[in-house]
Amino acid sequence: MSGPEARLAELGLELPPVAAPVAVYVPAVRTGSHVHTSGQLPISGGSLLATGKVGAEVSPEDAYALARQATLNALAAVRAELGDLSSVTRVVKVVVFVASAPDFTGQPKVANGASELLGAVFGDAGQHARSAVGVAVLPLDAPVEVELVVETG
Repeated sequence: MSGPEARLAELGLELPPVAAPVAVYVPAVRTGSHVHTSGQLPISGGSLLATGKVGAEVSPEDAYALARQATLNALAAVRAELGDLSSVTRVVKVVVFVASAPDFTGQPKVANGASELLGAVFGDAGQHARSAVGVAVLPLDAPVEVELVVETG
């Protein structure tokens, strides 16, 4: 069986450099056998890929893809903390914040962008507890933000 980074390559994906924090925090913290990431935005090449509210300026389909990018950024933070992703034994918890138009209720489908990617990368170890939370606004007017908690061996 191939490792997580090989699975990413098979999916045509690669981890980006760790996104620079937009305030005073670190991208990830290891405590005991767990790594907690800070909230990661859908940044690529140093730029936020979209702004606005899901269900208004941003379609749910675009938000799904943005959640995938934010998850790649979270995995990059995990890899920077651990050295590589092969020591991740379980994705424990995923929190996806969705900047939502007042009548938008599809947060779980947006969050599937993160969950399905983690399942594809880690297999059964990628199955996790999750929260999909609608919020009024996110940093930099990002449509989504993703946090991970992973367990290491």
